[in-house]
Amino acid sequence: MSAADQTRLSVFKTYKLYVGGKFPRSESGRVYEVTDSKGKWLANAPLSSRKDARDAVVAARKAFGAWSGATAYNRGQILYRVAEMLEGRRDQFVREVADAEGLSKSKAAAVVDAAIDRWVWYAGWTDKIGQVVGGANPVAGPFFNLSTPEPTGVVTVLAPQDSSFLGLVSVIAPAIATGNTTVVIASEKAPLPALSLGEVLATSDLPGGVVNVLSGRTAEIAAPLAAHQDVNAIDLTGAGEQLAKELEVAAADNLKRVLRPRTEDWSADPGTHRMTALLETKTVWHPTGSLGASGSAY
Repeated sequence: MSAADQTRLSVFKTYKLYVGGKFPRSESGRVYEVTDSKGKWLANAPLSSRKDARDAVVAARKAFGAWSGATAYNRGQILYRVAEMLEGRRDQFVREVADAEGLSKSKAAAVVDAAIDRWVWYAGWTDKIGQVVGGANPVAGPFFNLSTPEPTGVVTVLAPQDSSFLGLVSVIAPAIATGNTTVVIASEKAPLPALSLGEVLATSDLPGGVVNVLSGRTAEIAAPLAAHQDVNAIDLTGAGEQLAKELEVAAADNLKRVLRPRTEDWSADPGTHRMTALLETKTVWHPTGSLGASGSAY
């Protein structure tokens, strides 16, 4: 070993929250220890507070207008750029997923590749989902009747507890691909891939506030978000059965849309149900006009 190697200090990574395009520490100043599957210490992650959760909602609401108003094609371009950035940091995510889920390097690499492919898949749906779930409706009368999908708004997402990256991508990407903005609660026991994803999003073209990532105690952070009057939907994927019931009751106060947790195979074809679950349908009636003296109509 060289003298230079002997004198180097280890440089440990400081993980931070990702809120509004910035990297704050928790407002409370608290952290908690994150360990690997064998109990080895990996890092101290921020322990988010209720104030952090409220700040994240403010950031998500601020970003909603521009993100939902962007063209679907532009959203697809931005999401594809995120996939490019993920590919460039593939080795880092392989290492973090292997530690988080107790996988071999080869299995972790397969999970990361699947997550990047999943992100690209959703990027391709941004300008196609409208044709699948919208369209012209046949009506009896001289009217055009058109239904078009619109994003629900600010969505709280409880990330899966056991799938720290593929499951994480599978719940975030469909929400933002359809024009929603999100407040994401990372896996409580394996938050590091989610916090690193925030670093990727910050260096891509994704506007700040579209995705906000919080780490900490899932129940502690989710409770104020489920009751928050400016949150429009909540995805309970990462909640246990009892917590999911409690959050669903709290969410009913302002009629939030609720996605109940269910058994998921994250490696399977995701389908479109997560996108359609976070869309509202706007139907417009418009009278047809007369064309010329013949009285024909269009």
